[in-house]
Amino acid sequence: MWRSLSGLTTRGRCLLAAGVAAAVCAAVLDERDLLRIAVFVITLPLFVALLASASKVRIGASRTLLPERVPAGGHGEVRLDLWRDGRLPAGDVLLEDGVPYVLGSRPRFVVERLPQHRSVALRYPIQPALRGIQRIGPLRATITDPFGLCEFERDLTSFSRLVVVPRVVRLWGLPIGAGIGSGDDGSIRLHAGQGETDVSVRQYRTGDDMRKVHWRSTARRDEIMVRVEERAWRGGTTVLLDHRAAAHHGSGATASLEWAVEFAASVCLHLGHAGNRVRLVSEHGRVLADTPGGGGPQYDNVVLDALAALQPTHERELTTGFDPAQGQELIAVLGTVGKDAVTELTRRRPRGTRSFAVLLDTPAWSGSVSPGPRSTSTDEAATLLRAAGWGVVVAGPRSPMTQVWSELCRTVAPGTSLLGGVS
Repeated sequence: MWRSLSGLTTRGRCLLAAGVAAAVCAAVLDERDLLRIAVFVITLPLFVALLASASKVRIGASRTLLPERVPAGGHGEVRLDLWRDGRLPAGDVLLEDGVPYVLGSRPRFVVERLPQHRSVALRYPIQPALRGIQRIGPLRATITDPFGLCEFERDLTSFSRLVVVPRVVRLWGLPIGAGIGSGDDGSIRLHAGQGETDVSVRQYRTGDDMRKVHWRSTARRDEIMVRVEERAWRGGTTVLLDHRAAAHHGSGATASLEWAVEFAASVCLHLGHAGNRVRLVSEHGRVLADTPGGGGPQYDNVVLDALAALQPTHERELTTGFDPAQGQELIAVLGTVGKDAVTELTRRRPRGTRSFAVLLDTPAWSGSVSPGPRSTSTDEAATLLRAAGWGVVVAGPRSPMTQVWSELCRTVAPGTSLLGGVS
């Protein structure tokens, strides 16, 4: 009873107080007609409160995200299904869904007549501006009666998880040279005398070296067996993404970090669809995603989900202490890097191993209206990387990703051309 009375509005409380006052006056003046009116005035808000309280318990709702993954800057839709059970009527229902401001305005709906045993579908659009993991909800309903005497609030559904993935740009072509896009998915390659050997045997074939005969297996199988020296080889490409907060400039969707994330996502998906095994790692060598070659929606989602949840780190320097690509071909997307970081990164890479770098001229993302000359630190880092045998492309906020990738595909040796970062 008291829970029902807690839903009375100011109008309902005033009406209830007026009824009580009329009842007191009727008792003092011995006016039976006034007492009947007082009873009616008191009973009306109490009856409406009980009815609204009972009807709100019988209202249910569900939320569906269409789709559950939306690219930043794209469009999505949320569908709400509202229904009621039982025979008790329901008054007007005001719905308000909790939508973060980065997804758009908060939607509000008014359902005047909610049908019985049949759901009402409501839809509203969302347009995320920035990647990330967003929570939509809760869906809050406010049930009121036609007289405005009482209202009750209730959370119909909890939170839903919306993944706002980075934008992906379609790329063409592959960097020049063997290995990139070769379809090497980590299978076993034969390398006699290289690395750690795993001894296996097979039947003797004409021309095999008799010094490789495995006599123990020969005696056991009663046929000549020879050793095969194999080395496990993890092929593919490693994409390194520098997401240190100190290495990037700008804020929001136009920050240099967002450009780097979108470019890394585009490269990973492009190489994966080309049949290459792709490892996405951070600037400290932490594996963010590891997908086999061939691509596919499930593997694309692994990369996109990892980048959607990626947050800038607070480390000041880029230090790994080891080769982040583990001997694989490397494509590094770097922000502002100093001489020591470049030296550390190149020193860990074996000489002759194919290495590429997209170097962001991050000061150009600082918000200056007129583009200026490229920063000295960017030129020094590019020179050091080229001297170590890396293929380097410098990019700025106005550099199209397709053009950056096309330039990288033609960069095969030190001294190759640069893409103007602020053109």
